[in-house]
Amino acid sequence: MPRVSWFDIPADDLQRAQKFYKDVFDWKFDKWDGPMEYYMADTGKEEPGINGGLAKRMPGQMGITNTITVPSVDEFTKKIVDNGGQLITQKMPIPGIGWFAQCTDTEGNIFGIIQMDKKAATT
Repeated sequence: MPRVSWFDIPADDLQRAQKFYKDVFDWKFDKWDGPMEYYMADTGKEEPGINGGLAKRMPGQMGITNTITVPSVDEFTKKIVDNGGQLITQKMPIPGIGWFAQCTDTEGNIFGIIQMDKKAATT
């Protein structure tokens, strides 16, 4: 069963947002060595939960986006659309990570789906 595996926090000021989450929750941030400015958020290992990331807010982006790991972005994109959801961004590679797409559910809530595949950028 696919589960929420990651969250993304959009921020207007990346340093200010990192300071907030560090000071409030003691989260740790490390810059990702990828093609965009992105910070990996380590939320700890003592309690059940997931890690996430922090990136510059894109135009129109509101709120935290959860990402669900799926075995096939193509298969789940079809299921989402067939069940009344919408595709916001086409399937795209995240180099060294996998294939990603953003969607909405029937209520307009945005979420991501990801298919793990370290070769995504080259396939």
